[in-house]
Amino acid sequence: MTQQFSIQGMTCGSCAQQVQTALETLPGVTEVEVSHQRGTATLKSNEHIKDAQVVEVLPAKYTLTSDVSSTPSKARQLYPLFLIFGYLVGATLLIHKDAFTLSNALPDFMGLFFIVFSFFKFLDLKGFQESFRMYDPLAKHLHIYGWFYPFLELALGLMFLMQIELTIALWATVLVLSITTFGVVRALLSKNQIQCACLGSVLNLPMTEATFIENAIMIVMAVFMLL
Repeated sequence: MTQQFSIQGMTCGSCAQQVQTALETLPGVTEVEVSHQRGTATLKSNEHIKDAQVVEVLPAKYTLTSDVSSTPSKARQLYPLFLIFGYLVGATLLIHKDAFTLSNALPDFMGLFFIVFSFFKFLDLKGFQESFRMYDPLAKHLHIYGWFYPFLELALGLMFLMQIELTIALWATVLVLSITTFGVVRALLSKNQIQCACLGSVLNLPMTEATFIENAIMIVMAVFMLL
């Protein structure tokens, strides 16, 4: 008997190996084939494998998307992203609570954004790089760009917060995020199950419209400040 399961959260070959090792422990399973690119696991077994059995052996990082009862809602999955944005907005408002102007607040928000998001990428550089090149066009063809990207974000964050060469930082923001946004749009249109690397590989965020909106907001801010 052959069965295929959709599994969310796999971003690299190491993830696929973890899932394969877990599924091979199921009773009656004779062969397991896992693809992190497609987000699937194909099982050959002597008996029918239930979704609940797969959920039981999967590491907590991975989600069986064909099991509706075990799949978090999109809002729940994106909760960490919303929470971070809320903190960034709150921190920016507190910094400028005495004399708020949009022209002064935007650089600080963008600086905090880049520094915080780079922090999560630094937690697992290898995992981030492997996730990022699944959808970013430049990282896909130039692997060193995926390793370099968190350092670029950190540098941009410091430039915004310290008000150093803002024009260069703004143009770099528009260029870098436009490339990534193109990849995000392509991934969304293909409807492939891909993990968003915006918060690195530590937090299992799905690629959704929220990723596009996040990048679009930053691009609009940068263009607004350049005008």
